[in-house]
Amino acid sequence: MAKKLKVLSIDDDFINLKLIKMMVGKSDKVEEVIEASNGLDALNVLDQRDDIDLVLLDIKMPVMDGIEVLTTLKAKGLTDKIAVIIITTDETRKAEAMDSGAYDFLTKPVRKEELDSRVEQIYQLTNQ
Repeated sequence: MAKKLKVLSIDDDFINLKLIKMMVGKSDKVEEVIEASNGLDALNVLDQRDDIDLVLLDIKMPVMDGIEVLTTLKAKGLTDKIAVIIITTDETRKAEAMDSGAYDFLTKPVRKEELDSRVEQIYQLTNQ
């Protein structure tokens, strides 16, 4: 049986966090959506859990921004086993995000079809 995804959504905007959770949580490919409101919280979650398959990451956040989170994940070798999709309003940082180990890059406001398509891709990769 195919393994459903465990997703970590990271955004300092409460409404965006809930919106992403609602969109991703409706997918039959997703088992669980965990939320973190900044990069440091997210890294703590990832230190405690080794079952996360997909990270949806905002760039502009207090405490630790998305690129710092991505760089840390890459340094720990986690971008090899966890797909990270950047979701942000800041398109100017796309190249930096991709160079730092992001799997993909979506701009806000996120369209459900785009997000569903990426979740489907990750699901297929995870279940190869």
